Amino acid sequence: MGIVDEDIPRVRAATDFVALVSEHLAVRRVGTRWVGLCPFHTEKTPSFYVNAAEGLYHCFGCQASGDVITFVREVEHLDFVEAVEKLAARAGITLRYDDEATGRDHSQRARVYEAVARAVEWYHAQLIDAPGAAAARRYLRAERGYDGEVVRRYRLGWAPDGWEPLRRALRLPQAALVDAGLGSLDEQGRYRDFFRSRLLFPIFDPSDRPIGAGGRSLPGGRPPKYKNTTGTAVYDKSSVLYGLNWAKRAIVAGDRVVVCEGYTDVIGLQRAGVEEAVATCGTALADGHLRLLTKFAQRVVLAYDADVAGQAAAERIQDWERRYGVDVRVAALPAGDDPADVARRDPALLQRAIAEAQPLVGFQLARHFGRADLASPEGRVRAARGALAVLPEGLDPLVRDQYLMEIAERTRIPPDELRRLRAAPAEAHRQPEAARSRRSGAGQRAVPNRPPEEEHRPLRGPGGRGQPPTSGGTGGTAGTGGTGGTPRPAPQRPMPASEMEALALAVHQPGDVADRLERCLLSHPLARAVYDQLARSDTLAAAVETSPPEVGRLLAELAVTEPESSADDVMVRVVELAGQRAVAELQAELRAAASEDVPAYVDNIAWLKLAVEALRPASPSEAATASEAERRLVAWLVARQSPGPVDAGEAAEPTGAGG
Repeated sequence: MGIVDEDIPRVRAATDFVALVSEHLAVRRVGTRWVGLCPFHTEKTPSFYVNAAEGLYHCFGCQASGDVITFVREVEHLDFVEAVEKLAARAGITLRYDDEATGRDHSQRARVYEAVARAVEWYHAQLIDAPGAAAARRYLRAERGYDGEVVRRYRLGWAPDGWEPLRRALRLPQAALVDAGLGSLDEQGRYRDFFRSRLLFPIFDPSDRPIGAGGRSLPGGRPPKYKNTTGTAVYDKSSVLYGLNWAKRAIVAGDRVVVCEGYTDVIGLQRAGVEEAVATCGTALADGHLRLLTKFAQRVVLAYDADVAGQAAAERIQDWERRYGVDVRVAALPAGDDPADVARRDPALLQRAIAEAQPLVGFQLARHFGRADLASPEGRVRAARGALAVLPEGLDPLVRDQYLMEIAERTRIPPDELRRLRAAPAEAHRQPEAARSRRSGAGQRAVPNRPPEEEHRPLRGPGGRGQPPTSGGTGGTAGTGGTGGTPRPAPQRPMPASEMEALALAVHQPGDVADRLERCLLSHPLARAVYDQLARSDTLAAAVETSPPEVGRLLAELAVTEPESSADDVMVRVVELAGQRAVAELQAELRAAASEDVPAYVDNIAWLKLAVEALRPASPSEAATASEAERRLVAWLVARQSPGPVDAGEAAEPTGAGG
């Protein structure tokens, strides 16, 4: 169940692809194409091409390709439905859904988005101009060091005191404001604005749509200090990250995300040059956050307050590190400071702490030894036991042994002793079980615990973090044929240049080759797959949309490739190579043929060689002869690939063995 099929082509057709791409990169016109630096990988020479007429793109550097929907999905990290909805809203198209419940849900979400967007603008205007926000402006300048540029970049706002100033200003129904998390009803059913007398930090989704807000009371204001939007149709705090809309490009580029705990921490980090900063919204890091983060990067740096509660939260993600395949590191911030404090006082120190963030286990060991007594033998033994307890059971054995060596160096206890010390508690725990087993006569060998399954380890996100080979490979993702920056396996063999040129002509000049190009003329499996896809599709866009990934990728590449040769030259080369392959095949068959079939093979081989030679006329006057030779040779090749006997009248040649 989802968007009605007929609406998807409408969205594609209504989108100005060049205008959309221009919002993300600078493009210039080259011939009939547009070219720019690829947004999916780092490059200095432009290799990203757009065919505006067909609505397709392809990068010759990282092989990213697809249509306008694929582009939005990869750039904005959206799923298919989200990308179509974003483009539909941009084009002013009202989407239809194939079931009533989904349609109602979409309509509700659209109303919530609209209400929150209007509220964010109104609250922002209050902070900028309203006399009642003077205290908030003074606080931002004096306590946080925020100037007007910061206020405007992060769309900060002010919610004035009073029961319903927002409702009166927006003139929206109470129910609409309650559904959007902007209002609430008390036990008597009386309405009041949700945020009152608070500084507001609007929260945006990755597509830059406002979905909620966090409200902070000014010093001396009414508690609680922070008040966050409650759950709505578009806002779930367990899967929302503040600042991701501003940070996502830096996150993808560096394959690193920095997670902190507060809105001001994000602003401080980003202002200090750590542009990859995001924060949870009034909740601890949860599975939903990890699933969202792994769409963008695999390294997660925790920049929490250096207090006990913050570090306890860091320890809890050890399980997520295994389950989601993330590389979790922890930044060592000065005790008693949050990232916003360090950002104001010493930006260079903050950047260094992020850059030098340690793996989680290493950070925990450093913190443990920082509190340990290493001056006495008893203290060193206690420190060693505590350090061993830090090492998780699921840790890679080689990594664990490296940490054992580090513990041995710090505590002056030999590594072998530490290994025995680590094994002793487990052995002591197993002894009673073994004794009970012997007493009961079970005698069964215990099955060791297995590490957690890793089936859900996510793939790396888009964006050219690999350098895939050129066309001809397989793999990729299902869907419209676009793959963003996803690498694909190396091809088994390259596609002949003549076949690539013939397919390009079939895409750009179908009338010139439609009656001349046949499937049997193509030797490469991918070339044949592209030919079949074009033959069964009414338009190029339809061919890309319904094709397997590798086929859709090559079609997108062909769409942005300008043919450099004429149809006649390309067809001669393609037919010539096909004829030469047929000669080689018949010669191989002749070597294994029965004696009575030899004359027929010899006749066919001789005719084929003459037909191939006739494809290239010695003078312009022989062009007609060459054209007829091409027609007859292609007919023979088609008949050879078809079931049943060759049509001797069409091929005008012997049809015995091998023909």
